[in-house]
Amino acid sequence: FKAPSSDHPALYRDLLRTNRVHWIAEEPPAELVREKMMECHFRFRHQMALVPCVLTLNQDGSVWVTLVKPARAITPGQFAVFYKGDECLGSGKILRIGPSVYTLQQGKNREESPKKEEIDKIEPAT
Repeated sequence: FKAPSSDHPALYRDLLRTNRVHWIAEEPPAELVREKMMECHFRFRHQMALVPCVLTLNQDGSVWVTLVKPARAITPGQFAVFYKGDECLGSGKILRIGPSVYTLQQGKNREESPKKEEIDKIEPAT
């Protein structure tokens, strides 16, 4: 797929999954273990700005990363590196990425409101 522009919604995603994360401290952060979720930041390219996200820990040690705001050009095979403040927590290889913003927008456009006849069937007029 070639997007028509470098800012096309097809290039943006807000969900990804890594393989088993390599934590610098050997273990996942206590908050992540306790709550199964944790807010932090990540980047997937060396020079890029840190992106706020929420990690969800999976039983196999992998994580789902939900971005606060969709990021451009996330690609399987890149490494997601996680930070809390200035501290590097660890990293994991990106295995899967969620649907693009474009795909999600297409889905929303298809979800039309039910037709009047369908509503009448559900709630008969009194």
